[in-house]
Amino acid sequence: MSAAPAPLKVGAVVITMGNRPAELRALLDSVAKQEGDPVEVVVVGNGSPVPDVPEGVRTVELPENLGIPGGRNVGIEAFGPSGSDVDILLFLDDDGLLPLTDTAQLCREAFAADPQLGIVSFRIADPDTGETQRRHVPRLRAADPMRSSRVTTFLGGANALRTRVVAEVGALPEAFFYAHEETDLAWRALDAGWMIDYRADMVLHHPTTAPSRHAVYHRMVARNRVWLARRNLPLPLVPVYLGVWLLLTLARRPSGPALKAWFGGFKEGWTASCGPRRPMRWRTVWRLTRLGRPPVI
Repeated sequence: MSAAPAPLKVGAVVITMGNRPAELRALLDSVAKQEGDPVEVVVVGNGSPVPDVPEGVRTVELPENLGIPGGRNVGIEAFGPSGSDVDILLFLDDDGLLPLTDTAQLCREAFAADPQLGIVSFRIADPDTGETQRRHVPRLRAADPMRSSRVTTFLGGANALRTRVVAEVGALPEAFFYAHEETDLAWRALDAGWMIDYRADMVLHHPTTAPSRHAVYHRMVARNRVWLARRNLPLPLVPVYLGVWLLLTLARRPSGPALKAWFGGFKEGWTASCGPRRPMRWRTVWRLTRLGRPPVI
């Protein structure tokens, strides 16, 4: 009689600017309460010192802010090349919190049950209202956040990643700094045959915010949208995808400063280097379409 396979090893990466010590401590306490084998945690100070953390939590302090993807990549490498010391990595925002104690165990079970599963996106809920914003449901049909489903992207600060995905398709694109880095990785993972799930029963509490309040948000969203298309889409789809997003942006009628920042970023996306181009296969385009989000929107 063969022995049961060992449970998958889980680690967690948290990046911080050092400005939310109380929230960070609450998050780390919630990770420590997870059922099953302990979750090893690495906290990356992204251009700032790391506040006091519980004993056993590893820290890495970077001399400069590398952005969200750069900071998370440093956290991945803290677990060995491409995170190879563990099977699964949780990526958690430093002002988030795991309200349930079975989230890590649910991740182990999900990845063990489905060898094709590469990424799991958690449901983000406001801790006071329980509300999940539409933008936090990574699919077009977002009206029911309590419905789990296969999806085509994931939420950067509330997810679990099989480390074999990074070993196979590469890490997050550091040049993006902020915005759309998750979709870039998701498209590469899907093109390599991995699947992505949105799980409503895996919850991260996070206060409701509006990132669009910052002008830099509009610039980076536009720049990185162009980079995303240039890096990953077959050439005929690049103008379609970007044309659709241009029309959607204008339809939302942003303020004058926001629109100016957006067009500045859109121009930068064409003039600045976006890194290596590896267009997805047409069968991946069809796969994205069958999953409900063709790569033109």
